[in-house]
Amino acid sequence: MNTDIKDYNASQLSPYKEMCDLLQKKFDAAFPDGESKLYHRNPAWFLDGNPIVAYSKLKDSLQLLFWSGQSFDEGGLQPEGSFKAAQARYTSLDQINMKDLERWLEKARKIQWDYKNIVKRRGVLERLT
Repeated sequence: MNTDIKDYNASQLSPYKEMCDLLQKKFDAAFPDGESKLYHRNPAWFLDGNPIVAYSKLKDSLQLLFWSGQSFDEGGLQPEGSFKAAQARYTSLDQINMKDLERWLEKARKIQWDYKNIVKRRGVLERLT
């Protein structure tokens, strides 16, 4: 377990702490071969150096972010930013649909855009899988 992420979660107030703990547990289980770390001060998971999923406490909600989420073809995820990322936002633990989350995590492993090399490619994303 990444201690920086554990500290991040512990610093959150309820109900956000419980949501963060749940997401960390699910992400660690989904990506045992991945790397987890604080990225831009928020918990994030990577596969082969490529960002896959993250969460962050916003002013009024907890944001769940999938870097390649727009390619999942899933309801419940909204486009975020100008690339392929998609998000869901939560204000309580009971809003997190576990079946959706597990399906999105499976797709996150299978559907990836190469964010790791986006600077080298001057802002052009290429599909990895």
